[in-house]
Amino acid sequence: MTKGSCAVNGGDESAGHAATPKRKDARRNKEALLDAAAAVFVTSGVDAPVRDIAAKAGVGLGTIYRHFPTRADLIIAVYRHQVDACAEAGPTLLASSATPHAALTQWIDLFVDFLVTKHGLAAVLQSDNAGFDALHAYFLDRLVPVCTQLLEAAAESGEIQSDLTAYELMRGVGNLCIGADSDPRYDARPLVQLLIAGLRRPH
Repeated sequence: MTKGSCAVNGGDESAGHAATPKRKDARRNKEALLDAAAAVFVTSGVDAPVRDIAAKAGVGLGTIYRHFPTRADLIIAVYRHQVDACAEAGPTLLASSATPHAALTQWIDLFVDFLVTKHGLAAVLQSDNAGFDALHAYFLDRLVPVCTQLLEAAAESGEIQSDLTAYELMRGVGNLCIGADSDPRYDARPLVQLLIAGLRRPH
């Protein structure tokens, strides 16, 4: 989701100021709609009825179709929205956590939540829709640098060994999460926690 510039063109500053709150409201409303869609996807999968998403968001069907003319448009937007939220959480956690390793642990928890709640998305991404082609690259472009920042901070603090790349860690976590959405008996989180704990240098 791009965040447009709010620069005022010309001399009519009052028109620009009036437009800015509307633009912010529209962005907030769209984000609330995406949050609602993500929540419905978690419980009902990506094939959930659009009316369920509209009800969750408290909007009419027309509002959803105005923003997202097709289901593919909605799925892509939800995916990107969740990737963005996961990416933006990294620096926030690094600034607010007691240690870089604690920030890394919390961020990996969010990453696992993202991976295991994409019900049905993997199958959809294998479709012929051209819009899905760029999603995997977007996922890597947004999240690998964030994970790299967290790993480097934990390594510089002396908490973890520094010979693991962010891509390798994310790929390992992803492999542990495979099947978590199709087998209710399998919970990837304890194994992921062991993996992250194992990064720590022995005292």
